[in-house]
Amino acid sequence: MPRNTLKIAVVVSLLATPLLSACGGSSAAADEKAVTVYSADGLKGENNDGWYDKVFADFTRQTGIKVNYVEGGSGEVVQRALREKSNPQADVLVTLPPFVQQADSKGLLQKYRPAGSAQVAAADKAAGGTWTSVVDNYFGFVYDKKELKQAPTTWQELLDGRYKNKLQYSTPGVAGDGTAVLIKAIHDFGGQKQALEYLGKLQANNVGPSASTGKLAPKVDKGELLVANGDVQMNYAQSKTMPNLGIWFPAAEGGKPTTFALPYAAGLLTGAPHSENGRKLLDFMLARRQQEEASSIGGGFSARTDVKATDANATALAGLMDGVDVFTPDWNGIEKNLTSYVEAWKSATGS
Repeated sequence: MPRNTLKIAVVVSLLATPLLSACGGSSAAADEKAVTVYSADGLKGENNDGWYDKVFADFTRQTGIKVNYVEGGSGEVVQRALREKSNPQADVLVTLPPFVQQADSKGLLQKYRPAGSAQVAAADKAAGGTWTSVVDNYFGFVYDKKELKQAPTTWQELLDGRYKNKLQYSTPGVAGDGTAVLIKAIHDFGGQKQALEYLGKLQANNVGPSASTGKLAPKVDKGELLVANGDVQMNYAQSKTMPNLGIWFPAAEGGKPTTFALPYAAGLLTGAPHSENGRKLLDFMLARRQQEEASSIGGGFSARTDVKATDANATALAGLMDGVDVFTPDWNGIEKNLTSYVEAWKSATGS
Protein backbone atom coordinates (compact mmCIF):
# COMPACT_ATOMS: atom_id res chain seq x y z
CA MET A 1 0.00 0.00 0.00
CA PRO A 2 1.38 3.46 -0.83
CA ARG A 3 2.85 5.57 1.95
CA ASN A 4 1.69 8.95 0.63
CA THR A 5 -1.95 9.48 -0.30
CA LEU A 6 -4.46 9.17 2.52
CA LYS A 7 -6.67 6.21 1.85
CA ILE A 8 -9.75 5.26 3.77
CA ALA A 9 -11.10 1.80 4.33
CA VAL A 10 -13.65 0.33 6.65
CA VAL A 11 -13.46 -3.12 8.12
CA VAL A 12 -16.93 -4.56 7.68
CA SER A 13 -18.65 -5.86 10.81
CA LEU A 14 -22.09 -7.35 11.22
CA LEU A 15 -23.55 -3.90 10.58
CA ALA A 16 -22.66 -1.80 7.55
CA THR A 17 -20.80 1.43 8.29
CA PRO A 18 -20.35 4.45 6.01
CA LEU A 19 -17.00 5.59 4.70
CA LEU A 20 -15.32 8.41 6.56
CA SER A 21 -15.24 11.70 4.73
CA ALA A 22 -11.88 13.05 3.70
CA CYS A 23 -12.15 15.89 6.21
CA GLY A 24 -12.84 13.92 9.36
CA GLY A 25 -14.39 11.05 11.22
CA SER A 26 -17.84 12.38 12.06
CA SER A 27 -19.47 9.03 11.30
CA ALA A 28 -17.28 7.33 13.91
CA ALA A 29 -17.80 10.13 16.43
CA ALA A 30 -21.55 9.61 16.26
CA ASP A 31 -21.32 5.86 16.78
CA GLU A 32 -20.44 4.47 20.21
CA LYS A 33 -19.64 1.07 18.69
CA ALA A 34 -16.79 2.36 16.53
CA VAL A 35 -13.09 3.08 16.75
CA THR A 36 -11.07 5.10 14.24
CA VAL A 37 -7.45 4.27 13.42
CA TYR A 38 -5.02 6.59 11.63
CA SER A 39 -2.15 4.43 10.39
CA ALA A 40 0.93 4.31 8.23
CA ASP A 41 0.46 1.76 5.49
CA GLY A 42 1.96 -1.69 5.23
CA LEU A 43 -0.18 -3.80 7.57
CA LYS A 44 -3.32 -3.84 5.42
CA GLY A 45 -3.24 -6.34 2.56
CA GLU A 46 -3.65 -5.48 -1.10
CA ASN A 47 -6.44 -8.07 -1.26
CA ASN A 48 -7.85 -7.66 2.25
CA ASP A 49 -5.50 -10.40 3.40
CA GLY A 50 -3.14 -8.44 5.65
CA TRP A 51 -2.63 -8.39 9.40
CA TYR A 52 -4.94 -5.43 9.87
CA ASP A 53 -7.67 -7.12 7.82
CA LYS A 54 -7.60 -10.21 10.03
CA VAL A 55 -7.16 -8.38 13.35
CA PHE A 56 -9.85 -5.78 12.70
CA ALA A 57 -12.35 -8.36 11.47
CA ASP A 58 -11.75 -10.55 14.52
CA PHE A 59 -12.01 -7.53 16.82
CA THR A 60 -15.33 -6.49 15.32
CA ARG A 61 -16.67 -10.01 15.49
CA GLN A 62 -15.77 -10.38 19.15
CA THR A 63 -16.71 -6.89 20.38
CA GLY A 64 -19.25 -5.53 17.90
CA ILE A 65 -17.04 -2.44 17.52
CA LYS A 66 -16.53 -1.32 13.92
CA VAL A 67 -13.02 -0.24 12.90
CA ASN A 68 -12.78 2.82 10.66
CA TYR A 69 -9.36 2.80 9.05
CA VAL A 70 -7.59 5.86 7.59
CA GLU A 71 -4.23 5.29 5.90
CA GLY A 72 -1.42 7.63 4.92
CA GLY A 73 2.31 8.25 5.06
CA SER A 74 4.06 7.93 8.41
CA GLY A 75 4.47 11.68 8.79
CA GLU A 76 1.21 12.48 7.08
CA VAL A 77 -1.02 10.69 9.59
CA VAL A 78 0.75 12.54 12.41
CA GLN A 79 0.19 15.85 10.65
CA ARG A 80 -3.49 15.04 10.18
CA ALA A 81 -3.87 14.24 13.88
CA LEU A 82 -2.04 17.46 14.73
CA ARG A 83 -4.41 19.53 12.58
CA GLU A 84 -7.32 17.93 14.43
CA LYS A 85 -5.79 18.29 17.89
CA SER A 86 -8.47 20.73 19.10
CA ASN A 87 -11.22 18.44 17.80
CA PRO A 88 -9.84 14.87 17.57
CA GLN A 89 -11.46 12.62 14.98
CA ALA A 90 -9.43 9.46 15.60
CA ASP A 91 -8.79 7.21 18.57
CA VAL A 92 -5.64 5.24 17.72
CA LEU A 93 -2.52 6.36 15.87
CA VAL A 94 -0.08 3.86 14.34
CA THR A 95 3.10 5.17 12.74
CA LEU A 96 6.84 4.55 12.44
CA PRO A 97 9.79 6.15 14.24
CA PRO A 98 10.71 8.98 14.42
CA PHE A 99 7.15 10.11 13.74
CA VAL A 100 5.69 8.37 16.78
CA GLN A 101 8.21 10.30 18.89
CA GLN A 102 7.12 13.44 17.06
CA ALA A 103 3.48 12.73 17.87
CA ASP A 104 4.41 12.16 21.50
CA SER A 105 6.43 15.37 21.76
CA LYS A 106 3.50 17.38 20.40
CA GLY A 107 1.13 16.02 23.03
CA LEU A 108 -0.94 13.93 20.61
CA LEU A 109 -0.72 10.73 22.66
CA GLN A 110 -2.16 10.00 26.08
CA LYS A 111 -0.71 7.53 28.55
CA TYR A 112 -2.01 3.98 28.20
CA ARG A 113 -0.12 0.74 28.61
CA PRO A 114 -2.05 -2.00 26.77
CA ALA A 115 -2.37 -5.49 28.19
CA GLY A 116 0.70 -7.39 27.00
CA SER A 117 2.89 -4.31 26.71
CA ALA A 118 4.99 -5.51 29.68
CA GLN A 119 6.28 -8.17 27.27
CA VAL A 120 7.42 -5.55 24.72
CA ALA A 121 11.12 -4.64 24.88
CA ALA A 122 11.93 -1.27 26.45
CA ALA A 123 13.39 0.02 23.17
CA ASP A 124 10.07 -0.68 21.43
CA LYS A 125 7.82 1.38 23.69
CA ALA A 126 7.74 4.81 25.31
CA ALA A 127 9.11 5.00 28.84
CA GLY A 128 6.16 7.22 29.71
CA GLY A 129 3.61 4.71 28.45
CA THR A 130 2.26 6.79 25.56
CA TRP A 131 2.97 4.29 22.78
CA THR A 132 4.05 0.73 22.20
CA SER A 133 5.05 -1.31 19.16
CA VAL A 134 2.38 -3.66 17.87
CA VAL A 135 4.36 -5.22 14.99
CA ASP A 136 8.14 -5.17 14.75
CA ASN A 137 9.80 -4.45 11.43
CA TYR A 138 13.19 -3.59 9.93
CA PHE A 139 14.39 -1.16 7.30
CA GLY A 140 15.64 -2.60 4.03
CA PHE A 141 15.99 -2.24 0.28
CA VAL A 142 14.51 -4.21 -2.62
CA TYR A 143 16.01 -5.20 -5.96
CA ASP A 144 14.78 -6.75 -9.20
CA LYS A 145 15.81 -10.41 -9.01
CA LYS A 146 15.06 -10.99 -12.69
CA GLU A 147 17.30 -8.22 -14.00
CA LEU A 148 20.11 -8.26 -11.44
CA LYS A 149 20.30 -12.02 -10.73
CA GLN A 150 21.88 -11.23 -7.36
CA ALA A 151 21.49 -8.37 -4.91
CA PRO A 152 23.99 -5.53 -4.69
CA THR A 153 26.00 -5.61 -1.49
CA THR A 154 27.29 -2.09 -0.84
CA TRP A 155 26.10 1.49 -1.04
CA GLN A 156 28.98 2.22 -3.39
CA GLU A 157 27.69 -0.21 -6.03
CA LEU A 158 24.61 1.96 -6.43
CA LEU A 159 26.77 4.76 -7.87
CA ASP A 160 27.42 2.62 -10.96
CA GLY A 161 26.02 3.90 -14.24
CA ARG A 162 23.80 0.84 -14.68
CA TYR A 163 21.53 2.27 -11.98
CA LYS A 164 21.02 5.64 -13.70
CA ASN A 165 17.27 6.33 -13.71
CA LYS A 166 16.78 2.83 -12.33
CA LEU A 167 17.06 3.70 -8.63
CA GLN A 168 14.64 5.55 -6.39
CA TYR A 169 14.06 6.11 -2.69
CA SER A 170 11.19 7.81 -0.92
CA THR A 171 11.53 11.30 0.47
CA PRO A 172 13.11 11.81 3.92
CA GLY A 173 10.88 13.78 6.24
CA VAL A 174 7.75 12.67 4.38
CA ALA A 175 7.95 8.89 4.27
CA GLY A 176 9.08 6.80 7.22
CA ASP A 177 11.20 4.54 5.03
CA GLY A 178 12.61 7.58 3.22
CA THR A 179 13.70 9.06 6.53
CA ALA A 180 15.23 5.67 7.29
CA VAL A 181 17.51 5.95 4.23
CA LEU A 182 19.07 9.03 5.76
CA ILE A 183 19.36 7.44 9.23
CA LYS A 184 21.05 4.32 7.89
CA ALA A 185 23.43 6.29 5.66
CA ILE A 186 24.52 8.45 8.60
CA HIS A 187 25.23 5.29 10.59
CA ASP A 188 26.96 3.34 7.83
CA PHE A 189 29.16 6.22 6.61
CA GLY A 190 30.09 7.30 10.11
CA GLY A 191 28.46 10.72 10.22
CA GLN A 192 26.06 13.18 8.66
CA LYS A 193 28.67 14.93 6.49
CA GLN A 194 29.89 11.70 4.91
CA ALA A 195 26.34 10.41 4.39
CA LEU A 196 25.22 13.60 2.67
CA GLU A 197 28.28 13.60 0.43
CA TYR A 198 27.35 10.09 -0.69
CA LEU A 199 23.65 10.86 -1.17
CA GLY A 200 24.64 13.90 -3.21
CA LYS A 201 26.58 11.60 -5.57
CA LEU A 202 23.75 9.05 -5.63
CA GLN A 203 21.39 11.75 -6.88
CA ALA A 204 22.88 11.29 -10.39
CA ASN A 205 21.17 7.89 -10.54
CA ASN A 206 18.05 8.72 -8.55
CA VAL A 207 14.79 8.96 -10.52
CA GLY A 208 13.61 11.68 -8.17
CA PRO A 209 11.53 12.29 -5.06
CA SER A 210 8.71 9.95 -4.07
CA ALA A 211 6.32 10.54 -1.20
CA SER A 212 5.34 6.87 -1.42
CA THR A 213 7.54 3.94 -0.48
CA GLY A 214 4.82 1.37 -1.16
CA LYS A 215 4.60 2.41 -4.82
CA LEU A 216 8.27 1.65 -5.43
CA ALA A 217 8.17 -2.13 -4.98
CA PRO A 218 5.75 -2.70 -7.90
CA LYS A 219 8.10 -0.65 -10.11
CA VAL A 220 11.00 -2.87 -9.08
CA ASP A 221 8.98 -6.02 -9.71
CA LYS A 222 8.11 -4.80 -13.22
CA GLY A 223 11.70 -3.82 -14.03
CA GLU A 224 11.03 -0.08 -14.15
CA LEU A 225 13.48 0.24 -11.28
CA LEU A 226 16.39 -2.01 -10.32
CA VAL A 227 16.66 -0.86 -6.71
CA ALA A 228 14.45 0.99 -4.22
CA ASN A 229 14.08 1.38 -0.49
CA GLY A 230 11.40 -0.31 1.60
CA ASP A 231 11.02 -2.31 4.78
CA VAL A 232 11.09 -6.01 5.52
CA GLN A 233 7.46 -6.51 6.59
CA MET A 234 5.89 -4.60 3.72
CA ASN A 235 8.22 -5.95 1.05
CA TYR A 236 8.05 -9.54 2.29
CA ALA A 237 4.25 -9.37 2.14
CA GLN A 238 4.43 -7.80 -1.34
CA SER A 239 6.82 -10.49 -2.58
CA LYS A 240 4.01 -13.05 -2.34
CA THR A 241 2.45 -11.45 -5.42
CA MET A 242 5.60 -9.82 -6.86
CA PRO A 243 7.94 -12.70 -7.80
CA ASN A 244 10.84 -10.49 -8.94
CA LEU A 245 11.12 -8.67 -5.61
CA GLY A 246 14.19 -9.41 -3.49
CA ILE A 247 15.12 -7.87 -0.13
CA TRP A 248 18.67 -6.78 0.76
CA PHE A 249 20.57 -4.54 3.19
CA PRO A 250 23.34 -2.20 1.95
CA ALA A 251 26.72 -2.28 3.65
CA ALA A 252 29.51 0.26 3.79
CA GLU A 253 32.54 -0.68 1.71
CA GLY A 254 34.32 -3.51 3.55
CA GLY A 255 31.61 -3.72 6.20
CA LYS A 256 28.67 -5.95 7.06
CA PRO A 257 25.08 -5.29 6.00
CA THR A 258 23.19 -3.31 8.62
CA THR A 259 19.65 -2.42 9.49
CA PHE A 260 17.60 -1.15 12.42
CA ALA A 261 14.17 -1.78 13.86
CA LEU A 262 11.40 0.28 12.29
CA PRO A 263 8.35 -0.90 14.23
CA TYR A 264 4.71 -0.03 13.79
CA ALA A 265 4.10 1.88 17.02
CA ALA A 266 0.58 2.52 18.34
CA GLY A 267 -0.81 4.96 20.85
CA LEU A 268 -4.12 6.30 22.10
CA LEU A 269 -4.76 9.82 20.84
CA THR A 270 -5.31 12.59 23.37
CA GLY A 271 -9.00 13.49 23.50
CA ALA A 272 -9.94 10.38 21.50
CA PRO A 273 -13.74 10.43 20.95
CA HIS A 274 -13.93 6.70 21.70
CA SER A 275 -10.98 6.25 24.04
CA GLU A 276 -12.38 3.14 25.72
CA ASN A 277 -12.81 1.43 22.34
CA GLY A 278 -9.30 2.54 21.45
CA ARG A 279 -7.96 0.91 24.61
CA LYS A 280 -9.79 -2.31 23.77
CA LEU A 281 -8.29 -2.34 20.25
CA LEU A 282 -4.77 -1.75 21.53
CA ASP A 283 -5.19 -4.59 24.03
CA PHE A 284 -6.48 -6.82 21.24
CA MET A 285 -3.59 -6.05 18.88
CA LEU A 286 -1.07 -7.02 21.56
CA ALA A 287 -2.87 -10.22 22.59
CA ARG A 288 -0.94 -13.44 22.07
CA ARG A 289 -2.98 -14.76 19.14
CA GLN A 290 -2.74 -11.52 17.18
CA GLN A 291 0.99 -11.34 17.89
CA GLU A 292 1.46 -14.88 16.60
CA GLU A 293 -0.27 -13.77 13.40
CA ALA A 294 2.15 -10.85 12.92
CA SER A 295 4.35 -13.21 10.91
CA SER A 296 1.92 -15.86 9.63
CA ILE A 297 -0.55 -13.26 8.32
CA GLY A 298 1.36 -9.98 8.20
CA GLY A 299 4.85 -11.05 7.20
CA GLY A 300 6.30 -9.09 10.12
CA PHE A 301 7.68 -9.77 13.58
CA SER A 302 5.87 -10.05 16.89
CA ALA A 303 6.32 -7.05 19.16
CA ARG A 304 6.16 -9.31 22.24
CA THR A 305 9.37 -10.96 23.39
CA ASP A 306 7.46 -13.93 24.81
CA VAL A 307 5.89 -14.85 21.46
CA LYS A 308 8.16 -17.12 19.45
CA ALA A 309 6.54 -17.68 16.06
CA THR A 310 7.44 -20.91 14.24
CA ASP A 311 5.37 -20.56 11.07
CA ALA A 312 6.92 -20.67 7.59
CA ASN A 313 7.02 -16.88 7.29
CA ALA A 314 8.77 -16.54 10.65
CA THR A 315 11.41 -19.06 9.56
CA ALA A 316 11.97 -17.28 6.23
CA LEU A 317 12.20 -13.88 7.93
CA ALA A 318 14.74 -15.19 10.44
CA GLY A 319 16.84 -16.46 7.53
CA LEU A 320 16.60 -13.09 5.80
CA MET A 321 17.92 -11.33 8.90
CA ASP A 322 20.75 -13.81 9.46
CA GLY A 323 24.15 -12.11 9.29
CA VAL A 324 22.72 -8.58 9.31
CA ASP A 325 23.94 -6.25 12.06
CA VAL A 326 21.06 -4.48 13.83
CA PHE A 327 21.87 -1.11 15.38
CA THR A 328 19.67 1.10 17.57
CA PRO A 329 19.17 4.72 16.48
CA ASP A 330 18.78 7.52 19.02
CA TRP A 331 15.16 8.17 18.10
CA ASN A 332 14.65 11.03 20.54
CA GLY A 333 17.70 12.80 19.17
CA ILE A 334 16.60 12.13 15.59
CA GLU A 335 13.13 13.51 16.31
CA LYS A 336 14.59 16.70 17.77
CA ASN A 337 16.97 17.20 14.82
CA LEU A 338 14.76 15.81 12.04
CA THR A 339 14.03 19.19 10.44
CA SER A 340 17.72 20.10 10.22
CA TYR A 341 18.60 16.64 8.87
CA VAL A 342 15.99 16.93 6.14
CA GLU A 343 17.05 20.47 5.22
CA ALA A 344 20.67 19.33 4.99
CA TRP A 345 19.60 16.41 2.77
CA LYS A 346 17.67 18.78 0.48
CA SER A 347 20.72 21.01 0.18
CA ALA A 348 23.06 18.11 -0.55
CA THR A 349 20.81 16.55 -3.19
CA GLY A 350 19.22 19.64 -4.67
CA SER A 351 15.79 18.24 -3.86
